Amino acid sequence: MRRQLRKVLPSHEAVRTNRWLAPFESTLLHPRLWHLNRHSVAGAVAAGLFCGLIPGPFQMLGAALCALVFRVNLPLALLTTLYTNPFTIVPLYVVAFTLGQWVLVGDGRRFVAPPELGGGGLIDWMIGLGAPLALGLLLLAAGLAVSGYFLVRLAWRIYLVRAWHRRRRRRAP
Repeated sequence: MRRQLRKVLPSHEAVRTNRWLAPFESTLLHPRLWHLNRHSVAGAVAAGLFCGLIPGPFQMLGAALCALVFRVNLPLALLTTLYTNPFTIVPLYVVAFTLGQWVLVGDGRRFVAPPELGGGGLIDWMIGLGAPLALGLLLLAAGLAVSGYFLVRLAWRIYLVRAWHRRRRRRAP
């Protein structure tokens, strides 16, 4: 599993040689931010899934801050936020709004499609949807993060057990 992830993620050296990241070198080059093990990968996926629902362009910034605070794999946390894109964001927000309405036992508000990007239209749209959307986003993000964390841990465990069995079969006389 590690080999497949290493092909996609940037290397430690790529960050070290980047002149824009030089001021943050002591923080960004912490070894735990670059290791690929089941704990750091599961935490990175959870951070990325949680921060992926942050509105606007702050998703990767949030994921980077979570990765720094929780010392999980930084590139994978950033990569995981990409599950939200122009095609998936509206269905995710509809699910979040519906979840928020369900928890608040109906608010009487209806979901309206978001406005075109640019200006303050997105923020006004979110304020208009109010508490159901805010609570739904928080609950959906937490649910996705917890699910992602445990699914990665389970997948990694299954992979390890299968590798152990293959190794045992190869060594058997």
